[in-house]
Amino acid sequence: MGRGRQKAKNTKIARELKSYSPSVNYSALERELGHPTDDEYVDKWADQYADELEDEKA
Repeated sequence: MGRGRQKAKNTKIARELKSYSPSVNYSALERELGHPTDDEYVDKWADQYADELEDEKA
């Protein structure tokens, strides 16, 4: 007997989720994901794997 109510509730929730559009703060997202451009990238694993890459090229 409760199947009809559960289906209606699920349908209602699905409609709400379909029309849901959260507001996004793109500037905060860019700050969080971006890295400073003035710092030079340093590969901390370069010394460990440099010999393997040279062996493959030879």
